[in-house]
Amino acid sequence: MRTALQRKILEVCDRKIAEKGPGVGLSFYAFFANRNDDPELLMEAAEWWIRTHRLDHFEKAVKIRAMVAALGEQTPIR
Repeated sequence: MRTALQRKILEVCDRKIAEKGPGVGLSFYAFFANRNDDPELLMEAAEWWIRTHRLDHFEKAVKIRAMVAALGEQTPIR
């Protein structure tokens, strides 16, 4: 997963958790605007979410944040 997407996911998860608490759920669509302005990035997120990890449509933001943060530990986010 490209670092720009990792950063975006971490930012959105942090914001949603701060706004609604640790029980908040989200889907991979939460990381994108309502219009499809970057289909490649959307498909990259969908691939990671659905095919790679077989996640449910809605998952807890804290879970997604931890998974993406672990990616950053493997490959530092710059």
